[in-house]
This record gives sequence, structure tokens and C-alpha cells, in this order.
Amino acid sequence: MTIEVFFDGLLSEPRLDHPEGVAVHPDGSVWCGGERGQIYRIEDGRIEQVASTGGFCLGLAFDSQANLYVCDLAHAALFRLPAHSDRPERFADGADGRRFVGPNFPAVDAADRVLVSDNGHADRAGPGIFAFEPDGAGRLWHAGPFHFANGLAFDADDTVLYVAETWARRVTAIDVRPDGSAGRSHVVVELPGMLPDGLAVDARGRLVVTCYEPSRLLSVDPNTGDWSVLAEDPDAHLLCHPTNAAFQGDALLVANLGRWHLSRIPGVGTGLPLPAFRRPLP
Repeated sequence: MTIEVFFDGLLSEPRLDHPEGVAVHPDGSVWCGGERGQIYRIEDGRIEQVASTGGFCLGLAFDSQANLYVCDLAHAALFRLPAHSDRPERFADGADGRRFVGPNFPAVDAADRVLVSDNGHADRAGPGIFAFEPDGAGRLWHAGPFHFANGLAFDADDTVLYVAETWARRVTAIDVRPDGSAGRSHVVVELPGMLPDGLAVDARGRLVVTCYEPSRLLSVDPNTGDWSVLAEDPDAHLLCHPTNAAFQGDALLVANLGRWHLSRIPGVGTGLPLPAFRRPLP
């Protein structure tokens, strides 16, 4: 598939500073974060810095009221930027007596509950995923252990939460029970030789997996584990250590932590047939 540069921030003013997270606002504008805590808004080829956490922005996501949740590595905290505000609020730094080690990505369900992955330490598996109500009440939702819990994505009806476990080189699925608690979990796909980072779910229910290394995007059938390559860049130029992704219509927007631009892959949501690769049998 074609890889385009959606916005080149190398020489823009303000500069787009190594974006890790990307999200689409309800008004259609594109928001992303920077490595100095910048929160950017991009629309019609123009960029503005809306706010800053003063830290290092990782994953971000909007709720139904256009409040923006941002994971910050430097502060080890989850911030909320209220709609129409330029002042991020420290929303949570953990729950159940556990402080975040590396809050990585927020996923918001239809009830505006926020689930946050804590990537922990790269050299060992551990907890976990936290859940927060809109009023800030939180708990450890799933203790794992996960080996670097990274990107998250809900399925279409919020009954499954997918988790990218980067250093385990796999994607895991967790059932969400009717009461919102965590149910059983299972491995969706093993990805030897790859480092899965971000997740998104397309209109067909397939998973899009962004791989930090190599610079590659995958399409995964969550029912079978079959996968195919959507796009890749051996030169790490148009795609360069892609981290998170978000859909804008049928186009996929991708943040490149290794450079200063957002990529765009058109037509991903159209469901074009792709050659599949069978996952290894257990």
C-alpha cells in the first residue's frame, strides 16, 4: 500500500518533535504529542501547539466529550486535557497502592472509562493494565504479567481489549465481562523478529499492528492469528519506528517516533484482500 507523508514537521513552526502518539479529534483534526511534552493539533496542513505537560508524551486518546487523555513518561502519570482548555490536569499516577512505572497508552471505551497500559520494565514482565472512571476512581484492572504492555485497542463493542506486548513479541486479547472487569486472556498472534508497539481496529474487526522494529504495519485476523504486511519501509524513512496509529475515515495515520512527521496510508479501511501468513502452531 502507498505510504504518504501526512504532515512533515521537520521545519514547521512549531516543530513536530518525534511524535509517539496520535489521535483524531471528534472535529476531524489530528492531535499528537512530542518528546518535550508538547500537545499538537494539525488541520489543513497547519500545526499549532495547544498545550504541554512539560514531560514526554506517549499514547493519547479522546473520550466522547473531546477530553484528551495523555500518558506521560517523564511524569509517570496520566494527564487529562479538558475540551477547549490549554491546561493539562494530572489525572492519575496509579491505583490500588501501585504507582505507574511507565504509563504508555490510554484506551477509552463507550462509557468514557479509560484503560491504561503500564509498560513496567523492559527486562521483565509485570503488571499491568489500570482502569479509571471519568471521576478519577481507579483500580488495577489486570495484573498480567505482561512483558512491556504497550498499545491498546478495544474491539467494536468493547467486549475485547487487545494488548501489544512489545518485548514478548506478541499481541494478547483480554475478554471484558459485562460488569467491565477483566475476563480470560489468550495470545492472538506471536510475532517473532518484530516489536509490536501500537494497535488499531479497522472496520472489518481486523487488528492493525504498528511495529517499532522493523518499520512495518501488519493486518492481523484476531480470530485466527493470520497476518499480512500492510506497509513497510526498509529504509525507515516514510515509516520510521512507527508507534501508534489512528483511523481518519478509511485512511490510517501513523506516528513515527524516529522522525518528525506523521504518515498516512490511504485505503486501509476498505478491506482489500491481502495475502495471509499463517501463525506458527503452538
